[in-house]
This record gives sequence, C-alpha cells and structure tokens, in this order.
Amino acid sequence: MNTPLYIAKRYLFAKKSTNAINLISGISMVGVMVGSAALIIILSVFNGLEVTILNMFNTMTPELVILPAKGKTFNPDTKYFNELKKSKAVYSFTEVLQENALLKYNNKQAVGMVKGVSYDYLKNPKLDSTIREGRFILSNKSGYSSVIGSALQTYLAVNTVDPFTELEIYSPKKNIAVNNLNPADGFLNKSIRVSGVFEVQQEFDNGIVVPLDFARELLGEEKNISSIEINFKPGVNIDNFQKEISEKAGNAFEVRNRAEQNRSLYHILNTEKWAVYIILTFILIIAIFNIIGSLTMLVIDKVKDIAILSSLGASKKLIKRIFLLEGMMITMSGCILGLIIGLIFYFLQHHYGLIKMGEDTLVSSYPIGLKWKDFILVFLTVGFFSFLASALSSNLSVKKIDQLNQTL
Repeated sequence: MNTPLYIAKRYLFAKKSTNAINLISGISMVGVMVGSAALIIILSVFNGLEVTILNMFNTMTPELVILPAKGKTFNPDTKYFNELKKSKAVYSFTEVLQENALLKYNNKQAVGMVKGVSYDYLKNPKLDSTIREGRFILSNKSGYSSVIGSALQTYLAVNTVDPFTELEIYSPKKNIAVNNLNPADGFLNKSIRVSGVFEVQQEFDNGIVVPLDFARELLGEEKNISSIEINFKPGVNIDNFQKEISEKAGNAFEVRNRAEQNRSLYHILNTEKWAVYIILTFILIIAIFNIIGSLTMLVIDKVKDIAILSSLGASKKLIKRIFLLEGMMITMSGCILGLIIGLIFYFLQHHYGLIKMGEDTLVSSYPIGLKWKDFILVFLTVGFFSFLASALSSNLSVKKIDQLNQTL
C-alpha cells in the first residue's frame, strides 16, 4: 500500500477542524478548473480560426510551388519537369507566368498582378467558391477571358456583364529604351474580357488571372515561366514529394509547401496562439498557487498528526510526500474537470454553434478545432506548476517537526 497516497486521500475527503480549509481548497480547485477550461477553449478557437483562414488562402495556394532560386523566370522544358508533369501522383501541373502591369478600364487605371496560368489551373475544385460575380472562365468561343480580384474590380469599376468594354493591360516592352516623346511606345497593350470576379484575401484580390498564352503575348515571354504550381492526388505524402523534387530539380530551384508560401501568415497565427497561451498560463499559475494557502492551513490543522507520524517512525520525506500528493490531487482534479468542460464546449460549439459571429462574416459562428496535443500541453502545464506549488507548501510540514515531537 502506498502510505503517503492513502493518507493524502483521507485528508482530502475527511472533515477538517476549520471549514475555511475546505473552502480555500475548493476555491483553489475551481480556479484551476476555470483556468484550464478557458485555456483549452481559447486554444481550440484559435485552431478553428487557423483552419478557416488557411482554407481561404489554400483555394488559391497550391500544395507545392517550384520557383527559380535566382531571377524571375526559367525554362520549364526539361526532361525532369516533363516527367513530373506525367507523374501518376500529380493531380494538376500548372505553369505560371506573372508580372505587375498597368490595368485600365474606361477612365480608371491601377497597377495589379497579372497571373497567366495553363489550363490545369482550372482543375482546382475550390475556384468556383471564390467567385463573387460572373464565372471562372479563361477562354470560350469569343477568345480569351480573365477573372479579376474583387479589390481591383471595385477600384476600376469593372462591369462583367458589359460585352463591349474590355479591360486594357499595359506591360513594358523588354530591352527597349523609353521614348520620352511618346512613352506609350515602350508598352505592349492587350485587351481582354472580364468573365468573373473572385474574392479570397487582399493578397490575391489585387490581381487578375489570365490564360498563359495571353500572358506570354503581353509580357513578351515565348518559353519561360515564373513558377510551376502542383497539386497532388489524395493520399500522396507532400513532404516526401517536396524532398524528392528538391533533390532532382537541383539547387537552381526552390520548392515550397503551403506553409513556406505563406510564411508571414503562419507566423502571425502561431505567434498569436502562443501569446494567448502564455497570458492565460500566467492567470492559471495564480490560481494554482492558491494551493499554497490551502496546504499551509492544512499543515497547521494536522500538526498533531504530523508529530504522531514522526514518533511512529515516519521520515520527513514521507510526510512531505503526503502534503505534496494532497496539493497535486486538488489541482489536478481541477485540471481534469476543466479539460472535460473544454471538451464539452467543443462539441456544443462544433455541432450547434452556440457563440455567433457578426452578420457580415464568412462563417456564422466561431470556428473551433480540436487538437489532442493542446489537452496534453494544458495537462502538463498545470502538472508542472502544481508540483512546484505543492512542493513549496509540503516543506512547511517538516520545518519544525523536531520541536513538535518534544512538545508532544
């Protein structure tokens, strides 16, 4: 039988001589319970927001992108890239040529990113979900079409149902000196219909998607492209494929996954989550250290028991373990209850959307995501600080044990 644990359990449930001890112990447990529940709920909400935001970006962000390590463009007509394009694991292989250009519609003009894409780009099933107006079409019987971002469309006042007014795009001619008398001679000018308006995020909404052949004519690039965007079939290990492409493509290319393509976004999301975790942990620590007051009063209440145990041969280490386990049981009970409350809240919010967001939002209720590593993190955090607080308090139980034995 584990003697310290047995005695600690008796002390936990037994009636004390002073009701204040039970009250303070209860308050300590409730404080830890509320802090643990709040911590797991906030972390779960951040998980849900992270998934929602990343899904919005992932509609336009490929699983892997191949970029030149130096310069802006490269020639994709190589043996390896041609083999990669035919790989059974590849779902879509999109060649991209993009550059900033001047866009003009009626009397308004703006600078935007022109993104020319090959037709594998249209395999993305999420593209239609981004359309706010019109359709995502890049060519039809009438010729080339484009899809413009909502920010550019608003600024230029583009009318997608007007078949007579086309969007004009100006791009500087390569290796040609600017004519000061007529600067327009230094630009290539192409016109294109606008078939739809997409809306994702500001980073994408200031651009326009056009067919690759149109972009080649506009930018004067016959062979080179800016990047290759790759999406894979379900079940493919993206990390392994990224390493394989990096090795076979060589040092002349960079291969980035979605996290690396959106470094700033992932950094912001992780920073905010850990900042909230640290702040709530400090609040939780205050609640945990209330146990010091509870155990101090318990030591005073059980002073005669301590002296008797010592007279019967109990070592100082055994007595300290009794009160250490007592403190741990109080705080960890609160922690487990808090985790259960957090789990219940997750299921209620996930299935019923108890807490709503504003009316003009993409989702009606706050998104929430469950990660078991968050539960483990909270449990270990509470356990660590509970051990520290209980260890400090348990030292009081043996400080004057020799004097107690003489008095007894």
